[in-house]
Amino acid sequence: MLFDAGGVLVLPDPTVLGPLLAYFGGSTDLNQHRRAHYVGMKAKSDAEASESSWDVYNRAYVASVGVDVSDRNEAAGVLDRTRYHHTWRWVIPESRTALDRFASAGVPMGVVSNASGQIEAMLRREIAQVGPGNQVEMRVIVDSHVVGVAKPDPAIFDHALPSFPDVEPARIAYVGDSVTMDIAAAAAAGIHPILLDPYDDHAGEVFERINSLHDLVAEFA
Repeated sequence: MLFDAGGVLVLPDPTVLGPLLAYFGGSTDLNQHRRAHYVGMKAKSDAEASESSWDVYNRAYVASVGVDVSDRNEAAGVLDRTRYHHTWRWVIPESRTALDRFASAGVPMGVVSNASGQIEAMLRREIAQVGPGNQVEMRVIVDSHVVGVAKPDPAIFDHALPSFPDVEPARIAYVGDSVTMDIAAAAAAGIHPILLDPYDDHAGEVFERINSLHDLVAEFA
């Protein structure tokens, strides 16, 4: 199993973004902010926005949490300047417990993420590390900034697959939250793409979708 980090293991911290957007009439409800991330990712994929383009995501996010229509442009701009890499740190609880279940079943795991050089240190706090440690053991953690290649370029997986010499690439699954970044890159790399789609925003698509990592435990364990 390989996992994306953002949207699969962690989200932009709603305890930071909630009060920030409340100024513009947005909700501080944690569940609404969780929902807003996937609304934003769906909008980003529908627009075929590049990895570096987050305008569509920002506008969809602020609308989803109820920001007043007249304030959405300003709120989206504030969100863009605040939702930077160090705020991608709120651990998705059910994903964290699913990792423990995978580990208990002996499933080899790794992380491949478009990030900014911070992902390994962030994961080590509460989620995972390479090798034995206080969190879940991963064989590899790939940060796009560190290796110099980012999804949707499938070459990013070249930095992860050597850590699984005992597994054929076609038998490795990659779970992400973006159609244009994750599904496309994994398929091009010859590994099995799975979209984490907790709200069924992509119902009817031909690729595999799950609502939670727990959906995969029985299959991969």
